[in-house]
Formats: sequence, C-alpha cells, structure tokens
Amino acid sequence: MSFNNLDTLYRQVIMDHYKNPRNKGAIEEDSITVDMNNPTCGDRIHLTMKIEDGKVVNAKFDGEGCSISMASASMMTQAVKGLEVEKAIKLSHIFYDMMLGKDYDEDELDLGDIEALQGVAKFPARIKCATLAWKAMEKGCQAEE
Repeated sequence: MSFNNLDTLYRQVIMDHYKNPRNKGAIEEDSITVDMNNPTCGDRIHLTMKIEDGKVVNAKFDGEGCSISMASASMMTQAVKGLEVEKAIKLSHIFYDMMLGKDYDEDELDLGDIEALQGVAKFPARIKCATLAWKAMEKGCQAEE
C-alpha cells in the first residue's frame, strides 16, 4: 500500500472515531473520575473508569476538543477495556513513544486503530491533543493503586 493510501486510511479511521466515538458517556456507579484539559487549545476530557481486581473493566469519556483529541479518547477507551492496569499503563507508554516518533514494540500489545495516530508525531503542537486522554487514563489507574 502506498504512503498516500495509508495516510488516507489513517485519516478515515481518525475521522470515524471523531464522528462516531466509542464509549462516549459516563460510568455512574463506583467509578474513578478524572477531569483534564489542555489550556493551550481548549481540549478537555471527563474520563470515568471502573477498575476491578487490577483490571480496567470499563472506560468512558466525555469532553470537547479537536478531532485528534476526541478520536484518541475513543481509541484509548476501546484499547484499555479488559486490560490489567499494568498493561494499560504500558500501552500508554508505547503510545507516548509513538507520538514522539520513537521506535516501539508493535508486537508487545496490539495497537489496532491507535496506529492511525502515528502521523501526529509530525506535528509537535498536536501531540498534547493526542495524549490528553492517555494522561487521564494513567492518572485514573494510579489513583486505584
């Protein structure tokens, strides 16, 4: 597949998550709540997570922001559901490496749709948009420990 086709595919995945977010909403009962914002661009996220026996059993988000921020939140909630807290945090670190253009172990954890965000590394000002939800998830996981 040529670079242009791959770039187009990645844009379609990002826009799909932005227009049709997965796990939008809030978990009402016994949930961890994390609110974060990016004052530079106005992105904000309200993340709720349910963690039981060291595993993320549910994650939902609400918020407002650019397509990258909201698509990343959608992808993150999908990716961490069912993961042990330790693996969710590890996935977050892999994601940060990808955002910084560093090499990352693609075989360690399946990135799925998250790989569509790798192009953000070319736009340093947008990295904070992409990582906002991930930082919120890490904060929520650490609150549970």
